[in-house]
Amino acid sequence: MLFSPKEKGQGLVEYALILVLVAIVVIAVLTLLGPIIGNVFSEINSGLGG
Repeated sequence: MLFSPKEKGQGLVEYALILVLVAIVVIAVLTLLGPIIGNVFSEINSGLGG
């Protein structure tokens, strides 16, 4: 048996930490770029006459 249950649980925790880190990065990017993206869509909507 190469991996004990303890190591398997540790692997799951590492995956969870990576997912949390990715989520934090995505939230930070959306927070920074959200207003810019909103302005782009507003300009497109105004250009289409909406």
